[in-house]
Amino acid sequence: MCFLDHIFSRQWRASYPDFKSDTPDANGLGRRLPGGAWNYHAGVIPSFCQSKKVWGVDVDDIYAPVNFKNQHWIAIWISIPKRHIVVWDSIIGHISPEELDEVMEHFVTMVPYLLVECALSNEQKVQYTLEPYTYARETDGVPQCRAGDCDPFALKYIECHALGMEFPKAFNKRNGKSIREKMAVDIFQELPMCHEWENQDNDENLGTYK
Repeated sequence: MCFLDHIFSRQWRASYPDFKSDTPDANGLGRRLPGGAWNYHAGVIPSFCQSKKVWGVDVDDIYAPVNFKNQHWIAIWISIPKRHIVVWDSIIGHISPEELDEVMEHFVTMVPYLLVECALSNEQKVQYTLEPYTYARETDGVPQCRAGDCDPFALKYIECHALGMEFPKAFNKRNGKSIREKMAVDIFQELPMCHEWENQDNDENLGTYK
C-alpha cells in the first residue's frame, strides 16, 4: 500500500485542466501529467523514506487526504485491482454529489492513465486500460465530526482502513479534540523533519498553490 500527502491531490487538481485540454495520440497517450507523477508512481518520494515500490506492480492500495476548496478534508482509498475509489467524508452534507463528481474527476481519469503511461510492457498497458475508475462515497458506519475536525478524521479513516480495523466506537465527534491532539503528537514524534524534506521534494511543483 501507498500513503500520499496533501500535495499530491492539490497538484493533480491544479494540473488537470492541462491534462484534459491535451490532444492524445492514436493510442490515447501523450498527455501532460502533473509534475512529479512518475516519482509517485515509482515510489521515489518522499526522498527520506523511498519505498521504490511501483503502483500496480508492488502497490495495490493508495490512500490520500483530499482538500475541498480550502474548506473541508476528505480521504480516498484507490484500489488498483478493483479500479475503484472509496471516499470517506466526515461531513457528508458539505460536498454535493455534483461537486464530488468534479473533485474526483481527475483521480478517476489520471490514475488509470498514469498506470498505462508508465507501464513496463505492452501486456501491462492492455491490463490497466485507460477506462476511468469508478468511485463511491461510503456512508454506512462512517464517523461524522463537528466543523473544524475534518482533517484528523480524514487521516483516522486512512489509519483504520489500512490496518484492517473497523472504525472504533471512540472515533466520534465527541472525541474530536483528543483525536487531533494524539495524532499531532504521533506525527511530530515520528517525522520531526518531514516538512523540510517535503519542501525539497516538491521544489519542482511550486506553482501548485498559485
